[in-house]
Amino acid sequence: MPELPEVETVRRGLAPVMEGDVIARADVNRPDLRWPFPERMAERLTGQQVLRLRRRSKYILADLSGGETLLIHLGMTGRMTASGDPLGQFVHTHPMPEKHDHVVLHMKSGARITFNDARRFGAMDLMPTEGAEVHKLLAVLGPEPLGNDFHEQHLIDAFRGKNTPVKAALLDQRIVAGLGNIYVCEALYRARISPRRKAGRIGAARVAALVPIIRQVLADAIEAGGSSLRDYRQADGELGYFQHSFDVYGREGEPCRTPECSGHVGRIVQSGRSSFYCVQCQR
Repeated sequence: MPELPEVETVRRGLAPVMEGDVIARADVNRPDLRWPFPERMAERLTGQQVLRLRRRSKYILADLSGGETLLIHLGMTGRMTASGDPLGQFVHTHPMPEKHDHVVLHMKSGARITFNDARRFGAMDLMPTEGAEVHKLLAVLGPEPLGNDFHEQHLIDAFRGKNTPVKAALLDQRIVAGLGNIYVCEALYRARISPRRKAGRIGAARVAALVPIIRQVLADAIEAGGSSLRDYRQADGELGYFQHSFDVYGREGEPCRTPECSGHVGRIVQSGRSSFYCVQCQR
């Protein structure tokens, strides 16, 4: 499933072609994805100007001129790609329609935004822009890891007394929004913290040091266009490249990349997810 860097990369790719433009026509080709689409979604989108494209956790939010916001979640296999961009940032010719093109936005400029989702685990919803933060999918989220509300004291307080492994704590969207399996593994490696360690038993100084490490891991991934392991593509259809920089994720049995460490990357299963870490230098 795309994590924060992938979603942010898509948002940044779509913003130049969508913001300020008008949805001349919306094609909604099925009644639902993971959940039913909102009533009259095509009608409510048609004619709306996209005022702003923003992100909250793993959701893309398009604020519209009519006072509603389109919420988009890519799910496991969802892609949002642009074609026919008059700014010249994307392929000029529109591709042939594909089987899983479930929602297509035809922009007034001639650009086309296509939401393709083979497994249909993605989602779209419409909600009032004012008070959007109380939407059921957004109200439960913790602070953004790249925002000012995610700071050392917040994480220290969140971990205090927690008996769950630190890996599970960082995946808890109520503690920090948008982190997923890949980037938690990479951040814990850089912090030299074992994913097995109980969150409440990590010293305050080590917890505080996790905050800038998490920020840097995410920034590095965004700069590389995210990680393409299976289905993820950027808005122009290109792959992300951060998977070539993984220190531990997917490297089971390979040597640790820490200089002078003779350990290797191990894999354990925690809450049904694989955790990769150096069995020697992560404690």
